[in-house]
Amino acid sequence: MFALALLAVLIVDPMAVLSAGFYLSFLAVFCIVYVLSARLGRERRLFSSLKVHGVVALSLSPVLLFFFQHVSIIAPIANIIAVPVVSFFVVPLSLIALGLLLVVPEIAVLLLQLIDYVLQNLWLVLQYLVDLPMASIVRPKPQLWQMLIAMLGILLLLAPRGIPGRLLGIILLLPVFLVKSDKPKLDEIYFTLLDVGQGLEVVVETAKHSLVFDTGARFSEKFDMGKNVILPFLHYRHITALDKLIISHADNDHIGGAKAVLNSIPTAQVLSSAPLQLAAYNATQCYAGYSWEWDQVRFQFLSPPKPMFQNENNNSCILRISTSESSILLTGDIERAAEHYLVQNASENLLSDILIAPHHGSKTSSSMSFLAQVNPQLILIPADAPNRFGFPHAEVIDRYKVISAHYLITGETGAISIKLANTKIQLKSYRNKHSHYWNR
Repeated sequence: MFALALLAVLIVDPMAVLSAGFYLSFLAVFCIVYVLSARLGRERRLFSSLKVHGVVALSLSPVLLFFFQHVSIIAPIANIIAVPVVSFFVVPLSLIALGLLLVVPEIAVLLLQLIDYVLQNLWLVLQYLVDLPMASIVRPKPQLWQMLIAMLGILLLLAPRGIPGRLLGIILLLPVFLVKSDKPKLDEIYFTLLDVGQGLEVVVETAKHSLVFDTGARFSEKFDMGKNVILPFLHYRHITALDKLIISHADNDHIGGAKAVLNSIPTAQVLSSAPLQLAAYNATQCYAGYSWEWDQVRFQFLSPPKPMFQNENNNSCILRISTSESSILLTGDIERAAEHYLVQNASENLLSDILIAPHHGSKTSSSMSFLAQVNPQLILIPADAPNRFGFPHAEVIDRYKVISAHYLITGETGAISIKLANTKIQLKSYRNKHSHYWNR
């Protein structure tokens, strides 16, 4: 039956093999069958039920690390609470309410209200468990061979009693939890411009430190780019704490995901041109002249000045990051007034190999005098493609061509990862790296 179900799913939806849920669902069922069927002796029903939750949590852990770099330790406890409530209360009453809806709607409504009350309280319990310290394990993504070896280890651990060498499964399982992520060396940068549509999110890594610059937009209580893009990427890179979070200015497409990040990951310092928006996190003002050094990499704010501009976009925190050989300039949403200020007051620090396009490539920014002073080889444009604002504007693209700068748009390339090492700029885009014919 298991094989027939697998075949049926693949016939109906062959592309299911591209979904993590396909592997998790069938693997969970396979491991339950593997552990509970064709075994000598009989176990107590309660013990078997508890055993199932532990088996599922253990068997899925390598696959969860491979796909999500995240394994929940409290999942078995949560399932022990949630499964009986849903199976013996929510589902039966929902079916009864559905049947009564056309016959006795008053009773059906009462049942649905009762179900809603139970689910809301169940959600509070589950949320409490999720918020417990050490509720989950976050590790770097293992390689495919490490995941497969770990799965063999799990099959050995869960084998029937009497099979020799069962405990050797622990040794096969260990490598998937001992993966180390690649980190920059001294005087090197790993720089990632994430694709968040019309917005900006940047993650910068040095040998021992990490920084996030802007956090994309927040669209609702349940969805923002901090929770749905930055945090998964930080898990992927095994970044468990931030040294600095910088919010260039208070527009939603730059600050929207900040609270989700700050509520989920320890952050030593928060800097912004609008610190009052993040007062609960002790945010401080970014300002021209403030600088620091990590692992032989220099970070320097070039703007905003004191006193600040009247325009919020022009008050964006402007950050220049430089190694001994290369540099990147992050510009937020500045427009011509701020660009003119930078040309007049910080011209000696503007020269950069890579420029993050001001204001997503709007025609109110990227003035020729500013571009000539920065003189970038590469310009990265954080903009959806296409988008309702028409970014990047055709006039701006023409200016980029005048200075012979190569440009990339995140809406076309996906996330852009750059490694600055010595005099080399190593660049990868997500869509080129993961390009397959079924994505076209």
